[in-house]
Amino acid sequence: MVLDESILRRVILALDTPDLDQACAWVRSFRGRVHAFKVGGALVVRYGLEGLQPLRRAGATRLFLDLKFHDIPHTVALAVRQAAELGVWMLTLHISGGKEMLQAAREAVAAPTPRPLLMGVTVLTSLDAPALKELGIPRSPRAQVLRLAQLAHACGLDGVIASPHEIRSLRRRFPAPFLIVTPGVRPAGAPPVDQKRVATPGEALRWGADYLVMGRALLGE
Repeated sequence: MVLDESILRRVILALDTPDLDQACAWVRSFRGRVHAFKVGGALVVRYGLEGLQPLRRAGATRLFLDLKFHDIPHTVALAVRQAAELGVWMLTLHISGGKEMLQAAREAVAAPTPRPLLMGVTVLTSLDAPALKELGIPRSPRAQVLRLAQLAHACGLDGVIASPHEIRSLRRRFPAPFLIVTPGVRPAGAPPVDQKRVATPGEALRWGADYLVMGRALLGE
């Protein structure tokens, strides 16, 4: 997929591979063109957080640690503090961990400067209304996203991770500087694969997203 450079500068490239050499090659190909690089479980489980250093040497100046912390408040606070010490630019927490967990995460980085941006995960893009119902959640994905975003905002998080389908509702309720980072971005006509709530990059940005998370669609995987 070829993107206009103005869109590419708003992209966080997902390094979704267990192969560190491949991830470094992607960084070298896209450094200076995308805004940041996302590191998830595949690389961290295999290499630990030591794997961040080769990525930095390859040119990843901003790293988005997407481990979606979700545990008791003390445990999450410890993890967030460690991530801050490693100098990550952004990290994720599941908002469904609750108010005390989110507040503990925010307090864990009250002193460090600069500190990572704390982003709350709302409803995964792979979930739709029937899937939420199976989990005992009677609300629509949009209603659930707004409910969780309100909690994240109240707890002092910097923004949320949400699908393109919720961007406009979120932006009306939570103006800048509250951030909206949007996965589920696919080119027009592309199959959604395992994501259910998707849109094109241009649509997501017009609707109010700050950053787009893209991986397979951009890398041709």
